[in-house]
Amino acid sequence: MSKHNSIVFHSFTPELAHHFKSINQQWIEAMFVMEDIDMQVLSEPQKYIISTGGHIWFAQHPELGVIGTGALYKKAEGIFELTKMGVLDQARGLKIGELLLQHILLQAKDIATKELFLLTNSRCEAAIHLYQKNGFVHDKSIMHKYGKAYDRCNVAMKYLPSL
Repeated sequence: MSKHNSIVFHSFTPELAHHFKSINQQWIEAMFVMEDIDMQVLSEPQKYIISTGGHIWFAQHPELGVIGTGALYKKAEGIFELTKMGVLDQARGLKIGELLLQHILLQAKDIATKELFLLTNSRCEAAIHLYQKNGFVHDKSIMHKYGKAYDRCNVAMKYLPSL
């Protein structure tokens, strides 16, 4: 657990798993259609992310409770996908997404030792801007290698912390 201003970050516990599903389901269904892979991962994050060497974090607001989540999904040794990152509608505008992303990137320094990337959609303009602001760049090789994981994926980005 770590704290930034009034936001507290928690690592995954089975008791928090339902937040992982509800937060992500909210944004995915608002913009897209839930895919089979979404339902699998969101319904069983312990099995699909934690048990395979990944990590999940949650952002908790003092009044609003758990309002954000994000994960690092292990693809190979030292290679992770930033995935299933979302903030509840009622917490938008509080900069929770940026605080959560920065917390995850701080943790990722010791975890994603070879490569950190993400897959998204061009409709997620605010998220893409946030990722760019925090060191991610568009990368065609990532799209070619991992982009087929989701039907909705048309943007792939790689983390370059030196930018």
